[in-house]
Amino acid sequence: MLKIIPADDAEEPYRSPDLGWDGLSGDLILNPLTHPAAPGDFRAEQGLATQVLISLMTDRRVEASELPSGVENRGWIGDSFDTAEGETPLGSKLWLLRRSALYEGIEVKAQDYAREALQPLLSQGVVARIDVTATADRPLKRLDLTVSLYGRDGTKLYDNKFELLWRQIDGVADPLAY
Repeated sequence: MLKIIPADDAEEPYRSPDLGWDGLSGDLILNPLTHPAAPGDFRAEQGLATQVLISLMTDRRVEASELPSGVENRGWIGDSFDTAEGETPLGSKLWLLRRSALYEGIEVKAQDYAREALQPLLSQGVVARIDVTATADRPLKRLDLTVSLYGRDGTKLYDNKFELLWRQIDGVADPLAY
């Protein structure tokens, strides 16, 4: 016979599992089997880093007017009709840049999309300041995005660099780069 016993809320608060990013995709991170408290379980030690990954690397739904011709909307369908007052849609619009050439000024657009995606961390008081810098490396067909987050006392809480890669043929973005 199986008996289900509810967990005591005071025992241990729920912490979301950590996500790792390999440059192409995200995945849950497991503790090593030698972990003293939770061997082989989901690691839950980097909540802020995981939130940044979810915010930047999840595709946000956009307005129809923002979609390039022939491109379908992406992101969480619930954000198109089930957003509560004060709630922002999940993810970023960085996916809209994937079919773009690395044109002059794309850095500003990438920075704006990243800041917009990370704004809930600022609005909810998780961080006090967000710095985002995008740098295009056109010969390598890459856009580097550096994200730094700061606490109320000015301490840097998070600092990471993401490479956003482009596949281009003769200066035209590859439509199969998804």
